[in-house]
Amino acid sequence: MNNHGSGQSQRLVKIWDLPTRTFHWLLAASVLGSFITVKLGFMDWHGRIGGFALSLLLFRLLWGFWGSETARFARFIPSPRQLLAYLRGMAAPRLGHNPLGALSVIALLGVFTLQALAGLATSDEIAYDGPLVSVLPGIWVEWAGWIHLATEPVLLGLVALHLLAILIYRVRRGQNLLRPMWTGYATVEAVMAGQEIRDRWLDRLRAALLWGLAACGVAVIFNGV
Repeated sequence: MNNHGSGQSQRLVKIWDLPTRTFHWLLAASVLGSFITVKLGFMDWHGRIGGFALSLLLFRLLWGFWGSETARFARFIPSPRQLLAYLRGMAAPRLGHNPLGALSVIALLGVFTLQALAGLATSDEIAYDGPLVSVLPGIWVEWAGWIHLATEPVLLGLVALHLLAILIYRVRRGQNLLRPMWTGYATVEAVMAGQEIRDRWLDRLRAALLWGLAACGVAVIFNGV
């Protein structure tokens, strides 16, 4: 979130809706669970958690078009001009991700999704076959396995950078970026208060339906229906 901290008055406003926050923490738990299960050799559970993560990522893709303002891709993906203005310290204050943060989110979502999709067609030739292994040509399975393994260090690196950025904002700028993602609220300059998002029950119902649609799609893939 942009912070042009000065002498301006501050207000507590909602910047993240409940579906976005729920997605964030469930995906974080899924990534941790996937990492632990693969290292322990619990491949069936690794596959299940990967499928759950894929359903979350598909939901986030949909929510990027039909979610609240700060969750929409059209709102937070920066143009080159916006990115340049931010780097020069001339960007207009806005709620949600700053341009660099937005690029980080896009990179994380992209790599997460690529790895999850590749996992569907990955086989370790010992204990686990992804649900698409039996229906795809062998060369595709080999490529999927390579992609799934190759993206792991990239993913871990992006997560590390994400955590480092949170720490830097906390230590050097005095901003707690985790609290807004937990509570939904952040203290911002009064001039930005008019950008406060709505987080209505109707929106949450729409989010539940979108995630249900995504989960059903993943379930169909895993059950071969």
